Amino acid sequence: MQKTFTNSEKIRQLFVILFPLLITQLSLFAMSFFDIMMSGRYSTADVAGVSIGSSLWMPIYSGLGGILLAIPPIISQLIGAKDTKKVPFNIIQAIYLALAIGVGITIIGFIFLNPILTKMNLEPAVEQIAHSFLVGLGFGILPLFVFNVLRSFMDGLGQTKISMLITLSALPINIIFNYLLIYGKFGFPELGGVGSGYATAITYWLIFIIAILVVMKAEPFASYRIFERFYRVSLKNWKTLLVIGLPIGFSIFFETSIFAAVTLLMSNYDTITIASHQIAMNFASFLYMAPLSISMGLTIVIAFEVGAKRYSDALEYSKIGISIAVLMSLICSLVIFFLREQVASIYTDDQLVLKLTTHFLIYAIFFQISDAIQAPIQGILRGYKDVNFTFFMSLVSYWVIGLPFGFTLAHFTDLGPFGYWIGLISGLALGAIGLLARLLFLQRVKFSPMKEN
Repeated sequence: MQKTFTNSEKIRQLFVILFPLLITQLSLFAMSFFDIMMSGRYSTADVAGVSIGSSLWMPIYSGLGGILLAIPPIISQLIGAKDTKKVPFNIIQAIYLALAIGVGITIIGFIFLNPILTKMNLEPAVEQIAHSFLVGLGFGILPLFVFNVLRSFMDGLGQTKISMLITLSALPINIIFNYLLIYGKFGFPELGGVGSGYATAITYWLIFIIAILVVMKAEPFASYRIFERFYRVSLKNWKTLLVIGLPIGFSIFFETSIFAAVTLLMSNYDTITIASHQIAMNFASFLYMAPLSISMGLTIVIAFEVGAKRYSDALEYSKIGISIAVLMSLICSLVIFFLREQVASIYTDDQLVLKLTTHFLIYAIFFQISDAIQAPIQGILRGYKDVNFTFFMSLVSYWVIGLPFGFTLAHFTDLGPFGYWIGLISGLALGAIGLLARLLFLQRVKFSPMKEN
């Protein structure tokens, strides 16, 4: 991370940070993508079960893992303010918190997983696959959350290329173990879609081990001596992390859990509809990795500039990041519109599922437009450590407006399952408008360039 003086330098630095983040997010998402795609090649019941399991897991992981997104702005602001001595203590405390979160998720899953799946009234085969998939994946929860802390430390230093290389190197392992465990090749048990859960857990352990070695041995991370001293648990530091992290985590949870809620509500439809909906949602989520990566990159550069009290530079980064996201959303929308049949055929050979998926993908185009605005703004606000409004807007736009509106359209019009998508699109658009208004207010009042040193 360096001070920049022109917009071209800012664009260059943002892309240096952004591109590895994008590859990292795509690699992490690709694990879910290949889980669903390879399970779909096994059977329709398996793709439905794995999709249900993924839909239940992602809001939990994203929401609670989102708490750890407090780390990049904290580290980046410390670096910007040249206060590096506090970095090791903050990272160790974050690791303790990550372990506590991981244990909590495991306990909650043990208690509530079966009742939740039972209430979904799924076909017995789909329910069993979803349950066993989540059990297998559960073995990788603890290393995944600790890896997220170490990755946030790397990203907070602007070294996003390293976390990219770690995640990218693990992706082939995930695909290989999917192949071995789903289809029972080379003497491995044939587990169907369930095997993808165990393959993902193995991958989580791999990236955790690599990240530990990198932080201990490679520069500039080794110079911070993160593991030289294991501090006592500091509830005061946990509070600092949670004050920033909980609103981030809850806002992400409200956003991702809405899709799980829709999946639960759509469980009354047949397996073909569920599978088609999940495939389209999975691909839309895949494309969301672009604005999400821009969001994460903006958090780092904005926090760095705010830590140094260079508010005018933070403002310029904001404009650049949102502009890039809008341009990329237009490209993604064109991809969906013109290649929707080819996209659907990646996931399934079932002609009924394929045809219905192409209809769902049309609605996914509208996600791209709102995501291009709301996702980067969320990242900018996190860089400013302004997180409570995002939490509020996520709650209102999705759960107060989006879901009720979608439910009404699905049950009281001829739109059927497509009504839920229209509700989600409406909530997403409302959230984008609210977040933009908040950002403009902050940059004109609290972080105005007029208040620079």
